[in-house]
Amino acid sequence: MDKAPDAFRTISEVADEIDVPQHVLRFWESRFQHIRPMKRGGGRRYYRPDDVDLLRGIRHLLYSEGYTIRGVQRILREQGAAFVQEVWRSGAAPPASDDKEPAAEAAPEPVAERRAEPSLFDLPPPQFGPSAPFADSRREPTIEPPSPQAVPAGSPSETDRPRPRPLAAEERHKLQTALDELLACRAVIDAALRRQ
Repeated sequence: MDKAPDAFRTISEVADEIDVPQHVLRFWESRFQHIRPMKRGGGRRYYRPDDVDLLRGIRHLLYSEGYTIRGVQRILREQGAAFVQEVWRSGAAPPASDDKEPAAEAAPEPVAERRAEPSLFDLPPPQFGPSAPFADSRREPTIEPPSPQAVPAGSPSETDRPRPRPLAAEERHKLQTALDELLACRAVIDAALRRQ
């Protein structure tokens, strides 16, 4: 049975309609303050038609236009939710060209100067089970150098192997953005574990 265009939708209906997993919709809700579905008993979410259009616009900007989460946040702040609700429709005005983060701006500054929180690579692996420590009781990570392996006769030596190419500034920026999002997810998980 099809719903009326102005009917409220559940998270599973919205996820199917805009082809985005439910967990991504919940994540976007934590990153974009403009997404505010109605919540009923048990935390069940109900999306209004305007909420669905906003989610379609966010999906379009992230997946089709190549914006980062910060870029979409900036568009929402500067051009408003009404603009994002319409941007996904054919014939809609595209976002202003200065909203995309150019590669020159995207070059990350040195990690030590950029932020004080640890990198995901600085954290120890997660521990599970009843004896797992919480985030505030983490131990210092120990990193051991890889053990040297004997090179079989006839195989190329370490110096003969091709070196990986260095990352371009845009690739580094995309990786850093993904890392920042993973750190934000880890913070949410740590907070949830502390509440238990």
